[in-house]
Amino acid sequence: MLQETRVTRYVTPLREGGSLPALAEAADLGTYVVKFTGAGQGRKALVAEVICGGLARLLGLRVPELVRIRLDEAIGRGEPDPEVQQLLLASTGLNLGMDYLPGSIGFDPLAFEVGAAEAGRVVWFDALVNNVDRSWRNPNLLVWHGNLWLIDHGAALIWHHNWPSAAAAAGRPFDASDHALAPFGPDLEAAAGELSPLVTPDLVDRALADVPDEWLADEPGFDGPDRVRDAYRAVLTERADGLHRRIVRGAPTTPRPSRAPEWLTGVLPVRGGDR
Repeated sequence: MLQETRVTRYVTPLREGGSLPALAEAADLGTYVVKFTGAGQGRKALVAEVICGGLARLLGLRVPELVRIRLDEAIGRGEPDPEVQQLLLASTGLNLGMDYLPGSIGFDPLAFEVGAAEAGRVVWFDALVNNVDRSWRNPNLLVWHGNLWLIDHGAALIWHHNWPSAAAAAGRPFDASDHALAPFGPDLEAAAGELSPLVTPDLVDRALADVPDEWLADEPGFDGPDRVRDAYRAVLTERADGLHRRIVRGAPTTPRPSRAPEWLTGVLPVRGGDR
């Protein structure tokens, strides 16, 4: 189970995200990026964050540590911004925190190099969880201490928004044409050989165990949280089999503009070969 703490100070909203996440300090003296159950995407975005973050870590990819983080109503009532106050009051109780990586820089594919092996692992993982939100438009990758870190998986596992379609989703192709790491020649066969055998029911269960029952309760068509976990396990384990053959890599939809500031030119490349 994820460690649990509580918000002690709401620091600032992060308005780059559509769900209005925030930087907050916590009782364990950590600083976290907090995503809220009361945001527009709802609790399923947090479920996706927990499952994908757990799977990524178990597969050897770098993701910030996740914690269960409780929000007291008093913090919401003390917020002067009406929009933020409404979100906080709607999110009283259990939310999700991601360890804040101080000094990290947003990844830009024209400013940093990534090795084919690491690019392959990330693309394969995104195909596994059907993460369509890691394109050159919005990489959702950070560079921290010279290494690549994966963030923001709330838009993944899209089938859990329509469970009747989940069985078909297991074998559905994944279009990586616009993936942020597509320009680096991801070695998908090597990634599949390394990662696919690891995606066993036991490994998936370890990630699913971190999802709070209250975020899986009352799911239409399921008799309790454990049955919902069974459904996630079935799709993910079936999807891993032969996945690299269903990853499509075509021409990107448009040219990729660099978003890197000039001072990043010449920065040491990301170490793409190591963990």
